Amino acid sequence: MGILENVKVLETKVDKEIDFARRLMEENVQLKEKVSLYQKRIEDLESLIQAFKEEQSAIENGILSALNRLNQFEDAVEKRLASAGQDSPEQAGAESPEQEAAPSSDKPRPEGEAVPVNGGSEGNPDQPYDATE
Repeated sequence: MGILENVKVLETKVDKEIDFARRLMEENVQLKEKVSLYQKRIEDLESLIQAFKEEQSAIENGILSALNRLNQFEDAVEKRLASAGQDSPEQAGAESPEQEAAPSSDKPRPEGEAVPVNGGSEGNPDQPYDATE
């Protein structure tokens, strides 16, 4: 093998190595772009997580507030019922607010409105309704 052939072989090897290095640099650029996109996506997801945490906190506070108001209402009703049981005999015959709110059965009902069955009360979900009358 002559010097000229050795130079050509060397030139071929150098060209292959340059091509390989170029492909590695292109792949490196692509990987850096992917990393950048992933980092952006991570930031977006972290923002969403933070927003969800804030919303969850607001929802929990709203639920706790509603439960507190419900407890206050329940306490007020229990107190009123307890005081109603201790009222004088002339007040004992007065109708309760639930009785006052219930429509009387002798009033005409609009077409299609549910009618209590078996003396059921519209305020009592345990009593069935007959919507056919």
